[in-house]
Amino acid sequence: MTFRHSALAVLVAVLWGANFVAIDLGLHANGTEVPPLLFVAMRFVLVVFPWIFFIRKPDVSWRAILGVGLFMSAGQFGLLYLAMALGMPAGLASLVLQAQVLLTVLLAAGILGEHPSARQFTGVVLGVAGLAVVAVGRSMVAPVLPLIIVLAAALSWAAGNIIARRAKASSGLGLVVWSGAVVPLPLIGLSLWIDGPAAVGGTLAGMQLVTILSAIYTAVFGSLVGYGIWNWLLGLYPSSAVVPFTLLVPVVGMTTAWLVLGEVPSLAEVAGGLLLLGGVAIAVLRPDRLGATPGQRRWHAQRRDVAFAGDLGDGLGAGLGTDLGTADLGAGPGTRVTGALADDDAGRFAAGARVAPDLDAGTRP
Repeated sequence: MTFRHSALAVLVAVLWGANFVAIDLGLHANGTEVPPLLFVAMRFVLVVFPWIFFIRKPDVSWRAILGVGLFMSAGQFGLLYLAMALGMPAGLASLVLQAQVLLTVLLAAGILGEHPSARQFTGVVLGVAGLAVVAVGRSMVAPVLPLIIVLAAALSWAAGNIIARRAKASSGLGLVVWSGAVVPLPLIGLSLWIDGPAAVGGTLAGMQLVTILSAIYTAVFGSLVGYGIWNWLLGLYPSSAVVPFTLLVPVVGMTTAWLVLGEVPSLAEVAGGLLLLGGVAIAVLRPDRLGATPGQRRWHAQRRDVAFAGDLGDGLGAGLGTDLGTADLGAGPGTRVTGALADDDAGRFAAGARVAPDLDAGTRP
């Protein structure tokens, strides 16, 4: 990658890492507690409207749209926001959520029959060991329940990955927007039931500026800008050249949380986090592709221009429904799915993904 493109990839990691701090600030606005499910609903209102009036329904079943919306969007973010409302530190949340990659490997093996390679299995084992260390370290200083809820959010994200894999929508942008429309009404209903009409009405009537800015940031910078750049880079380079930058997200998240919120992770949390990130790196990176020559990169870029040119506009909104890319395991040699966090062996399906011929499989020079 050129220096300019590498700098853009780092910018995306910064935007995504800071996203967790933005969520935390919005949830705890000036000493008031915003109902987390209501906050998620607010975010997805900004994500879906007005785009849904201009983007056609994707060529998948309503069942797939409902499944992606419930698991990848409502389940993931509802649980994540709930955990952070209950005290899960923003920096630690950005780290633990990376378990979704490892969980996707396991779910794909059990549901799709896509058995992990020895390298992927090693990554899963290492990642689970890291999570165990984080859990032990966390239990020594604070209740472990929020950590478990974030893991549930990662599991929901992984389930959404599997549904998205089966759907194989040709328009990732359409799937994001239309599945995102599933989120607001159910979560508003749950918030009314759990928090009560008085709390919901009071929050909406006395909305703090920081909460509004937080919702705008997560929808615009975390999704629109972040995924617009990310999918553009994936259209120019092999995923193995771009994906490693996602490992910066929890680093940025934890650093930002330390600088802005004063969160200082314990030694056990840092050690477990390093093990977890090591497992993720092993599971999603292909060493044989990391050393691609400049000529091979140019060949990939020229071939991908055909599939990518029509998505330049779509890419600007491709990440509307997620903060970080999602893995789609086992995308076979006949397909290529471009998204955020994935590789060709673990497959890839980000919320803004687009299906195109796999230009990396078997036909490389």
